[in-house]
Amino acid sequence: MCNLYRMTTNAQAVAQLFGAILQEGANVASEIYPGYPGLVMAEGQLRQMTWGFPLSLTGKQGQKLKPKAVTNAREDKLHTGFWKDSFNRRRCLIPVTAWAEAEGEKGKMTRTWYAMPGEETFAVAGVWRPTAEWGNAYAMVMVNGCEQMANVHDRMPVLLPRASWETWQHGEPEDAFGLCTTWTGELLVEKTQDRWAGPR
Repeated sequence: MCNLYRMTTNAQAVAQLFGAILQEGANVASEIYPGYPGLVMAEGQLRQMTWGFPLSLTGKQGQKLKPKAVTNAREDKLHTGFWKDSFNRRRCLIPVTAWAEAEGEKGKMTRTWYAMPGEETFAVAGVWRPTAEWGNAYAMVMVNGCEQMANVHDRMPVLLPRASWETWQHGEPEDAFGLCTTWTGELLVEKTQDRWAGPR
């Protein structure tokens, strides 16, 4: 599952690309981690939200723990309780320039980056909802990984061509669900020696 991505394009340029109004005061880092703010296209605005739906956790003695950020929604779980309302009513586009997966043996994993050829910024399918813990929060929708990723990870984000942006955001749920397919085109792959668990 994706737990790190880049969004390095200027926010104003992204708003123009998506035909959106940029939310005043939106400010995010170029590398996005779980529980941190990212930019999301929702309801005609490019808005700042927290990456990950909060999942309440309880300790062994029954004490409340810090919520966990659930960053990814499997497409086969979109009709279940945790995701259903958001999928039916609040689908969004997540602007991304590349996403990373951990590659290598445990303890020595490095970052391998994936991007769409010819697209400086592309859209990943997402869902969002308001939360008491973090304000508005979003998650990426994931499907089976493509052949190019087979040796690294078995899941990948849903990549949305521009022609499908309107359907994902505003179409009927069954039409949007039909877009949850594995990418069949080429991907740009950048293998690095950067440690997966490096400084944030």
